[in-house]
Amino acid sequence: MAFLEDSFLSHLIELRNRLIRAVAAIVVVFLCLMPWASDIYDLLASPMLQSLPEGTKMIATGVITPFFVPVKITLMAAFIIALPVVLYQAWAFVAPGLYAHERRFALPMVMGGTALFITGMAFCYFFVFRTVFHFIASYAPKSITVAPDIEQYLSFVMTMFIAFGVTFEVPIVVLLLVKTGLVTVKQLREARRYVIVGAFVVAAVVTPPDVTSQVMLALPMCVLYEVGVLIAAVMVRRQAAGTASI
Repeated sequence: MAFLEDSFLSHLIELRNRLIRAVAAIVVVFLCLMPWASDIYDLLASPMLQSLPEGTKMIATGVITPFFVPVKITLMAAFIIALPVVLYQAWAFVAPGLYAHERRFALPMVMGGTALFITGMAFCYFFVFRTVFHFIASYAPKSITVAPDIEQYLSFVMTMFIAFGVTFEVPIVVLLLVKTGLVTVKQLREARRYVIVGAFVVAAVVTPPDVTSQVMLALPMCVLYEVGVLIAAVMVRRQAAGTASI
């Protein structure tokens, strides 16, 4: 009993130390970026500003909004930059309890999932935002002045980043489903038509009410699903070949 308590306590101490290191990494990066918080916000707002009429700027309706919105965005940037350290701390805590074959599978999944999430955010920033903002601005009546509030813009950007980041995780989800035996590659291929319909339904819910952004979310989701199925098929064949050789 005492051994179990000591073991549990040591795990709690290890978890606390790993969390402290992860948070410290984020804080250090955040403090280093703070002098450029306004520039970081301007970079994030660039797709919107390019779609606005010449001479028009975004507005801040809150008293402290001009300070807190750049700080929030800088914190988000710090988390993304410090993500390798955060993931390493999580991996270092979990890895000792995994079998060798589980470690070989889990590490690529974690790194691949992170890379795909960041890729989804980049796709959203460089392609989706510019297309969507220009599309919306082109339909604005001549009688109004388009001047988005920076807090609402931050909320919109975060929603879109999360939507596209999660969307790009589809291959990882497919691989995990096959690896755990919940579904087979054959079942995934047979479910293709339902996935396509579901992709457009999800896109219609999480994106603005325009066809352009919905298509730009649904199409990558469908393509990434097919990529996941192909990789899963290769993985299954390799496993079967390895078992046969034994």
